[in-house]
Amino acid sequence: MRWGVEQRLEFIEFRLFWEGSINRADIIDCFGVSTPQASKDLSLYQARAPGNMLYDSRAKCYVAADAFVLRFLDPDPYKYLSQLRAVSEGMLPASESWIAAMPNADVALTPKREIDIAILRRILEAVRESQSIEVLYQSMNSARPDPIWRRMTPHAFGYDGFRWHVRAYCHVEDKFKDFLLPRILEVGTKGEPGQSGEHDWLWNNYFDVLIGPHPDLTEGQKKVVAKDYGLEIDTTILSVRYAMLFYVLKRLGLLDDAAKRSARTQHIVNVNRKETQAALERAEFQL
Repeated sequence: MRWGVEQRLEFIEFRLFWEGSINRADIIDCFGVSTPQASKDLSLYQARAPGNMLYDSRAKCYVAADAFVLRFLDPDPYKYLSQLRAVSEGMLPASESWIAAMPNADVALTPKREIDIAILRRILEAVRESQSIEVLYQSMNSARPDPIWRRMTPHAFGYDGFRWHVRAYCHVEDKFKDFLLPRILEVGTKGEPGQSGEHDWLWNNYFDVLIGPHPDLTEGQKKVVAKDYGLEIDTTILSVRYAMLFYVLKRLGLLDDAAKRSARTQHIVNVNRKETQAALERAEFQL
């Protein structure tokens, strides 16, 4: 089948699975196909997934049958919720989401970090071409209070849940570093590369962070925390790049000794804290 047809069959199943119904107008509005084509898509879905949907003449739409069986969709709650989040944050127009009956939702917003699209394109170009690029960068280092031009060889991108940065070899300091995208004020010329990403040990190697429920929680609370965080029995392992370790621990509230904080607000702790501190030092982060 052509990709367009396959995608529309998946869309039909998405609506049936998550919302219980679909009609021709849904397909037409989402994909811009003709009415006859939408009818063909529904007929094809019936042929490929017999017994999955029934026509409701009163509602004038197809509804999911009691014996509904997934044929085209691999449902993932996070895929559904990611669409809901994207719409709530204004990153995706509701009209472009596959969700028809959009439930009320909101997210804990953070200030939007402005990223210059022209700068991002130039950096992506340098990554694709394995070249270095000059950037005017505003560091928060007290030794460099003003923006300076520096050359870097970018090879990857990281996101800490709040901000995007580019992972690059810094020609000035002769090491791999993180450069926050909003702090890159201008880009200059491209040039010969420095060390490539395959030499970035901190990016290419992982450390296992062991997390578990806060010891002061009750047994019932520990069980629900285990369910909430997907813990295996009492603990679970998060395999984290050394270069991302600080950001992960910060977001989880595990940079300090979480066991010393109230279990009401800090539900998990770092079980292998001593080893994690050593890993942070190796990643050149000092607590």
